[in-house]
Amino acid sequence: MTYRISRSQDPKGIVFGLSGEMDREHAERLKDLLAEEAHRSILLDLKEVTLVARDAVQFLASVEARGIQIVNCPDYVRSWIAAEKVVRSQK
Repeated sequence: MTYRISRSQDPKGIVFGLSGEMDREHAERLKDLLAEEAHRSILLDLKEVTLVARDAVQFLASVEARGIQIVNCPDYVRSWIAAEKVVRSQK
C-alpha cells in the first residue's frame, strides 16, 4: 500500500498533505506527527488520498472534533466522517 505524508507551512499553520491509501497504521503515524505539532494550527490536506480505511476515518473524525481542519476531503470520506460523528454522539 502506498501512502505519503508531506509537511509544509502556510499562513494558516502546519499543513500535512496526505496521498495514497490511508489505513490504521498510517493514521497512527500521522497521530505521532500531529502530537509533535500540538501547539500549532494544523490542516490536513486530503487532496491526493485515494482510499481510506474505516480505522483511518475514525481517526480523521476524532482529530476534526479536536479542531484540526481537513481540507480537500473526498466526498465519500467526508460522508464517512459525518456518519462517524453521529455514531460517536449516540454513545
